[in-house]
Amino acid sequence: MGLTIKELVPIGERILKQNGVDNAGHDAEALLGFEIGFDKQKMFMNWTYEVEDERSESYFDLINRRAAGEPLQYITGEQYFFGHRFCVNPYVLIPRPETEALAEKAVQHLQALGGAKSVLDLCTGSGALAVSIAKACPRVKLTASDLFEQALSVAKHNAHELGVSSRIDFIKSDLFASVKRGTFGKKFDLIVTNPPYIRTGSLMGLQREIRDHEPMFALDGGIDGLDFYRRIAEDARAYMRPDACIMAEIGFDQAEEVAGIFEAAGFKDIEVFRDLAGLDRIVKALS
Repeated sequence: MGLTIKELVPIGERILKQNGVDNAGHDAEALLGFEIGFDKQKMFMNWTYEVEDERSESYFDLINRRAAGEPLQYITGEQYFFGHRFCVNPYVLIPRPETEALAEKAVQHLQALGGAKSVLDLCTGSGALAVSIAKACPRVKLTASDLFEQALSVAKHNAHELGVSSRIDFIKSDLFASVKRGTFGKKFDLIVTNPPYIRTGSLMGLQREIRDHEPMFALDGGIDGLDFYRRIAEDARAYMRPDACIMAEIGFDQAEEVAGIFEAAGFKDIEVFRDLAGLDRIVKALS
């Protein structure tokens, strides 16, 4: 006779706690739900459900992967962002809740502008920003670029799954290198970007889930973490309409420096916005 959900979850939680996993209870429950195909509500309503022995063994394989530091999202292959389910794998960063602040600001800006606008998403990764903007703004057309084909494959899959493929042009590009000056030959009304911004010397001090499993090339922003902002600020205005907007996610302690980089490059009306945790998270500037 197999063990029940009520019996399995505490065992999984104990193993995760012993291995220093934060939110061990949540992860233990999520992994069992993933293994047996139950959502949170169905798990709660079927606490005495007996899990087949083979499924239990597979569950503990998943628990052991999580105990070794593999992120929950890479194990399940999904992460929710801006209310949508996104596929993720080790070729892309896991979309963070703080990045939703950037998506929200971008959507608000585009809705205020109205009309059919053109948006560029640099360093698209999983496509979370581009796809979320496309979902929220049905008249907007986007170009989403990334240097790595593996990331673009994930982004294209997410766009297809969420029904916005026809409005996003995915291109392989080192920032602006292969970007045409706007979708359909027009310059962009908005550029959004969540570039690498972790200082190289800080990478080894990151959580093991990030350090050992997420792609370092998507995190490493150079010695001071600002390499990508310098490159973006230097070239961006050539791709923007007059009074177009650029919005960039930043590290919580980088606002003054990033704002200075954009100001030195000729941008105006520079603003800094905070995320829900009250930390500086977005620099906004006009061309």
